[in-house]
Amino acid sequence: MRKFNRILAAGLLGAAMLVASTADACTNFLFTKGATKDGSTMITYAADSHTLYGELYYRKVADYAEGTMFQVVDWDSGTPLIKIPQVAHTYSVVGNMNEHQLAIGETTYGGREELASEIEGGIDYGSYIYLTLQRAKNAREAIKVLAGFMKDYPYHSEGESFSICDPNEVWILELIGKRPGTVKADLAKKLKYNYTDGAVWVARRIPDGYVCGHANQARITQFPQEPKKFQKAKGKGLHTVISSAHLDYIFEPEVECVYSSEVITYARACGWYDGTDADFSFADTYAPLTFSGLRGCDARVYAMFNRVASGMQRYEKYAMGDASAERLPLWIKPDHQVDVHEVMNLMRDHYEGTAMDMSKDLGGGPFNCPYRWRPMGFEVDGHKYVHERATSTQQTGFSFVAQCRGWLPAKVGGILWFGVDDTYSTVYCPMYCGITEIPLCFRQGNGDMVTYSETSAFWLFNRVTNFVYSRYSDMIKDVQRVQNKLEETYIHDVQKFDQRAAKSEGEALERQLNDFSNRAAAKMFKEWSDLDKYLLVKYMDGNIKKEKDGKFERTATGNAVFPSQPHYREEWQRMIVRDHGDVILEK
Repeated sequence: MRKFNRILAAGLLGAAMLVASTADACTNFLFTKGATKDGSTMITYAADSHTLYGELYYRKVADYAEGTMFQVVDWDSGTPLIKIPQVAHTYSVVGNMNEHQLAIGETTYGGREELASEIEGGIDYGSYIYLTLQRAKNAREAIKVLAGFMKDYPYHSEGESFSICDPNEVWILELIGKRPGTVKADLAKKLKYNYTDGAVWVARRIPDGYVCGHANQARITQFPQEPKKFQKAKGKGLHTVISSAHLDYIFEPEVECVYSSEVITYARACGWYDGTDADFSFADTYAPLTFSGLRGCDARVYAMFNRVASGMQRYEKYAMGDASAERLPLWIKPDHQVDVHEVMNLMRDHYEGTAMDMSKDLGGGPFNCPYRWRPMGFEVDGHKYVHERATSTQQTGFSFVAQCRGWLPAKVGGILWFGVDDTYSTVYCPMYCGITEIPLCFRQGNGDMVTYSETSAFWLFNRVTNFVYSRYSDMIKDVQRVQNKLEETYIHDVQKFDQRAAKSEGEALERQLNDFSNRAAAKMFKEWSDLDKYLLVKYMDGNIKKEKDGKFERTATGNAVFPSQPHYREEWQRMIVRDHGDVILEK
């Protein structure tokens, strides 16, 4: 989602940025085949926004007559932008994955002040995702489609990072739109530069066996570049790097880096870069690092890296805002191969195990709540401070783990493990990419951000989490018990169902996929509704009712046993004494 780095883009540092920002932001983690236990590829996405409703988008397969035009509508605001020619055939899309197991996620990083404004018309970042999913079968096709959009139309939004995966490959693509008035006439004349494409960009394939991440900060720095004379012969002479001038070669498996042919010359023509081509850094040029870009953004990637690989503590100073410290690499090789449940849990993070652990300081209240209400920055006695911005955050609309499994038929192999609300307490429910019926609890139009619905998973999960935040250290254990049980059950059920579904096709397969995913969602909704009631009964009025053998205890006469009443944690009690002890001291 956009907006988090708008003021970052203006070059303001520290808490001032965080105070003024609306703090909408997203987190993506990327996992290649060699980094996973079963050889699947995975990307994750948390769509974090204070105004985004959690629902599962669905676009049907469709055919269009020649000359049909498509109205592009800005994903964030709903504002109509421009009309573009529709393609003859579009693929079905469930959330952020299409029927061919192509999945795309994103994070907005804002970028330079001069490029941060939205341009009239053009195509926005959200439309980039959903139009591409309807038009491309794999990651390389997706890059070519996106490159076509950037060549033919203005780019409406701010700087953006995309995660793109199919059953075989995982890519990161970063782009930023051009804006009128940025090119300096004298430099353009000297460079013989003409203002053409609507954006500049770089895409890199994540090496197999490695993991990557991005979270509202541009991550691609230096990148390989093609020789001045491109060797067009296939096979022996083919290079692993191409510019957008040679996109016909993107489908050659050796190609692992693709970039806009204008990405450096545009920066030179604007007066933002005058070094050598080899030293050019996309991120440093188009989204220079600030304190907030480190502490509020790259820190989330660091937290994930720290959980899958040893030796990551060397980057903690950088993550905490020290731009002079050793820079976080674009990708790392994990110590072990991950499975889908671990990836789900990697999306559950409050910087545990780091100096930024949000459950440790007094800001967590008497019950160690690892959330901080907005705004993120504040000032006391002339000093500016920031609350942490972790992967798990209260304002998540929806999140997913997209898993692509090439050994299965496409409509069975692709699963969007979909959840709503806060990633730490969501349940990732298996939505096969071949479904054609979206479960009622996730369905578009079933409630919205200001319309409550009894049958909406988004409202149910928010009701639970907003109660849990009040006594977090106790209540989160009950949430995790149900959460783990459901997800472990789903993973087991998926393994069994895959074998049966892989033998079906056509309408029979469609019915099976719809039935499985809808039953999974219904089970989740039922068990979370039961959890909602259980938590209210158990924790009403700050008490904790006692349990035995899975039931609330009663006295011999049938009354409820007197509840437990745990004290506030000691640090919180000491704070109360420091603030008010002379008044409440027993005498």
